Amino acid sequence: MRRCKIRQRPMAADLKSVTALCTVLAVVILLFRGGAAVEDETEFHGDYSKLSGIIIPGFASTQLRAWSMLDCPYTPLDFNPLDLVWLDTTKLLSAVNCWFKCMVLDPYNQTDHPECKSRPDSGLSAITELDPGYITGPLSTVWKEWLKWCVEFGIEANAIVAVPYDWRLSPTKLEERDLYFHKLKLTFETALKLRGGPSIVFAHSMGNNVFRYFLEWLRLEIAPKHYLEWLDQHIHAYFAVGAPLLGSVEAIKSTLSGVTFGLPISEGTARLLSNSFASSLWLMPFSKNCKGDNTFWTHFSGGAAKKDKRVYHCTDEEYQSKYSGWPTNIINIEIPSTNSRDAYPSVTEAVQANMTTMECGLPSLLSFTARELADGSLFKAIKDYDPDSKRMFHQLKKLYHDDPVMNPLTPWERPPIKNVFCIYGAHLKTEVGYYFAPSGKPYPDNWIITDIIYETEGSLVSRSGTVVDGNAGPITGDETVPYHSLSWCKNWLGPKVNITMAPQPEHDGSDVHVELNVEHEHGSDIIANMTKAPRVKYITFYEDSESITGKRTAVWELDKTNHRNIVRSPVLMRELWLQMWHDIQPGAKSKFVTKAKRGPLRDADCYWDYGKACCAWQEYCEYRYSFGDVHLGQSCRLRNTSSNMLLQYI
Repeated sequence: MRRCKIRQRPMAADLKSVTALCTVLAVVILLFRGGAAVEDETEFHGDYSKLSGIIIPGFASTQLRAWSMLDCPYTPLDFNPLDLVWLDTTKLLSAVNCWFKCMVLDPYNQTDHPECKSRPDSGLSAITELDPGYITGPLSTVWKEWLKWCVEFGIEANAIVAVPYDWRLSPTKLEERDLYFHKLKLTFETALKLRGGPSIVFAHSMGNNVFRYFLEWLRLEIAPKHYLEWLDQHIHAYFAVGAPLLGSVEAIKSTLSGVTFGLPISEGTARLLSNSFASSLWLMPFSKNCKGDNTFWTHFSGGAAKKDKRVYHCTDEEYQSKYSGWPTNIINIEIPSTNSRDAYPSVTEAVQANMTTMECGLPSLLSFTARELADGSLFKAIKDYDPDSKRMFHQLKKLYHDDPVMNPLTPWERPPIKNVFCIYGAHLKTEVGYYFAPSGKPYPDNWIITDIIYETEGSLVSRSGTVVDGNAGPITGDETVPYHSLSWCKNWLGPKVNITMAPQPEHDGSDVHVELNVEHEHGSDIIANMTKAPRVKYITFYEDSESITGKRTAVWELDKTNHRNIVRSPVLMRELWLQMWHDIQPGAKSKFVTKAKRGPLRDADCYWDYGKACCAWQEYCEYRYSFGDVHLGQSCRLRNTSSNMLLQYI
């Protein structure tokens, strides 16, 4: 058996070397070294130490604090100004009625409860841990690990800016009540003035919807000839992480039955809250084949053109293909038979095996595609059987279909930003459709899920394991958002795409697969046709730097990476840092960082190899004990000479 020699060093040397690459070197190279990236007339040629990071969190990922005084009977835990509301599990357990009042909104006008109001917290602390505490903190961590990486690599405090928002509100209400998009514009402009360079945008989940709306709002706020100039000056790159580009089916599940997110509340209570938040509809699934009116041209034409009464304008493909391009019908719901079924084109009589006996007669099974969810057909069809339907349709029409900036429930085009990176998890079992039936209970528990349709690789299966007909694909989603929605950004790639598939852990390059200039037709999926080793997680890169002059577009697929945990993924953070480090090097030979090899970047990446009885990655790591180490792996640290390893990524 091969043995490795362990060198003992004085403790003083240990203390000096602890901050080897991850702090001192990163500060010197990443932040305080100026220079230009690969030469291009549209590239930023300033000092890259002046870049800022703007973080836009996702749904339910910002702390909300009370802005009222509310006495809670039968408990000493009252709500006072600045008390944590989202999320304080202690008050949720002991004073759930008071907590509910501080969270709920009026479903029609989105105002607060008369007895309590909540507002989003500010700063980085608002997005790191939702419920700080010894036990609850790790369970509610969102961006904390991300910020640890920033600190470990020497990023200055004023270089990272969080822009929390009230994730309960629709986009129009965010601007109307909080002037959120005005403030976001000022944040970019302040960062430019403070740091002297553009910003890098990191958005997760619904935060991408917020950023998309901001770009459209900005188009109307700034003179058209200055719009692209403003973007180039203020935004260097956009990292869209876990973006529900065509919506998420979990949003409609929350609307009809409630999603608790693991909180100690009933599904009925969760449904009441969700349906009072207009933002729930912001994540509604919609069809890739249907578009709304072009609000931009309507504004600048003075509204002279007669407004079309149709909510959406769909291509022929929408009516020729099944399921609006999604894997299956998203909602299948049983309601009592009526004489007005002809009003809803998706109504079909269920086969006898799927029918149940109800007091008012045999039910009909209504099926709804993504288009029929987005245009409100579902809510109109069940309005006589569900008291929330009228309220939800009111929100949908007023706050989305009639939005003065844009209808957010329409397909995304590539943002007009120089560098766009779309990143998501894949190859996990994900919900894509539901069967609902009356539960026999009063509102809000009046619907029950009778079956769930999941996408698995190559097939659709029900909750019982039965194979279901539909448009099954070879890749699945991230447990929350279906692959069909996540992968829409592949349409942003050009006709020639370079594909690289590499293992997620550190590797020597022996298992890296590359295909260059793969043909890609707009509107169709592009998939890496490469062989994967069993039990190995890969990350697949789809990269295009040629189709749009001066712009780069990349899609990263991370195997087995959960939607809610992706911002805590060390693999994602490693790839982000390497790409950013590559961009600042004046001698970079390619537009994207090489994937040929991945070695340890931090002390935490070194570990003890018990099979060889030494630290793994001897080229980069060595055994160096420091006082307080409790196991061998902790004593494996980066070599002082390992700084040269970064040169291989140029």
